[in-house]
Order: sequence, then C-alpha cells, then structure tokens
Amino acid sequence: MGWGARDKSNPCQNNKDGLDINQDMLNLNLIFMRRKNDSILKRIFDIILSGVGLLVSFPVWILSSISIIMENGGPILIWQNRVGKDGNMFRVLKFRTMDKNAHLESPVNHSGSRNDHITYVGRLMRATAMDELPQLLSIFLGDMSFVGPRPIHSKEAEISGSIYDCLEDVPDFALRVSMKPGLTGIAQIYAKKDMKIEEKIKYDLLYLEKQSFFFDIKLIFLSFLVTFRGKWESRDKKL
Repeated sequence: MGWGARDKSNPCQNNKDGLDINQDMLNLNLIFMRRKNDSILKRIFDIILSGVGLLVSFPVWILSSISIIMENGGPILIWQNRVGKDGNMFRVLKFRTMDKNAHLESPVNHSGSRNDHITYVGRLMRATAMDELPQLLSIFLGDMSFVGPRPIHSKEAEISGSIYDCLEDVPDFALRVSMKPGLTGIAQIYAKKDMKIEEKIKYDLLYLEKQSFFFDIKLIFLSFLVTFRGKWESRDKKL
C-alpha cells in the first residue's frame, strides 16, 4: 500500500462520521499540555504572590491582633479543618472573628444564628476578608491556591441546608475536589453567601471549565475590588 493510500480496514481512517480521530487525539494532548503548563505557572504564581503577601501584610497582622485582643482578648488565631484536593482534610489558619468559645462548637449548632456570635472587629474583618489573610500560609505551603473552590467544612451540606446528607452525595462533588481549594473564585465572587452547596458547585464547575492563568488574574483583580468595597459579607451582589 502506498504512503498516501487509505487503509479501509483502519477505523481511524475509515470513519463513517467523518471524524479525524488522530486530530482529535492531538487536540486533547494540546489541551492537556496547556492545562499542565497553566498548573505549573499557577503554582509558581501562588508561591511568589503568597510570599510577597505575607511580608507586605505583616503590619495588618499586627493591627488585627491588637484589635482582637482589645475587644475581648485571645485567642487571636484559630485552626479549622477543611476539605481539600481529592477530599483530603487539611487545616487552615484564620483570625478569630467570633466569641471566644463559639469557634469551638460545631458550625451546625449555631448555623442559624451565626451573626450573634460575630464580634465587632470580626464583622469588619469578614467584610474585607482580612480574617482569611493567614490562609496565605496555606497557599505558600501548597494546600491551597489563590483561585479555586472555597475550602469547605466537612459538614457543609448540613450547614448550608442542603437536601443531601453528605458531601459525597452531592452531584459532581468529586469534580469539585479535583481542584485545589482557593482563597477566591467564581463562587466566592458571584454566588450568594447562603447558597446551598449543590448550587455553589455549579460555579466551581464553571471555573474548572474556564480555568487559565489569565482568568485567575482577572478573578484576583475582581476580588480586590470586592475587598476595597467591603462587600464580602453582602447577601446581594458584591460587584
């Protein structure tokens, strides 16, 4: 058979739908390589920006610590367990924004009256997302990224009033945890604050579809706008 002849016994060449399977495989490989390169660039960006952020934000850490202590004493920082990539649990560090003992209870116990436990300083910090500043450490260490699905509590389904009992039962949850959790993202910016987990996942899947380095830059820029406007706790549109 000549070099340019068609082998009719080869299904990749003789395809009744007229598809060029070899070309499709090439396109998939190109998409995979692009995402792999974006992932490497994303990690380098996370390390540099979180490292710079930790240094630049040091005065904010001092001011926040003093404010928390002056209002109702310590502790200043709290550790919380969150669901990370591939469903693995990890710990995040946050500035305390609630009463001294409130954070020791399960969020389910006071999910309906959480605002009653938030301190005055805590309200200001939550509105500007300054309470999540210590999560720069999680980004630097690789547990989180700047952009991705929000790191959620293991009982998020119950906390958000979901119709599902467990996170594993929520449709497409496995796809959601295929990504590193992020400090910001589409869901954090555009979804309503008290939206159920099964609804927020739709925003996370949209990010999975659109994710690229330059799209991450856009979301980070929009997040700064929300912070400057003090709208992170808004139940209406943040932008």
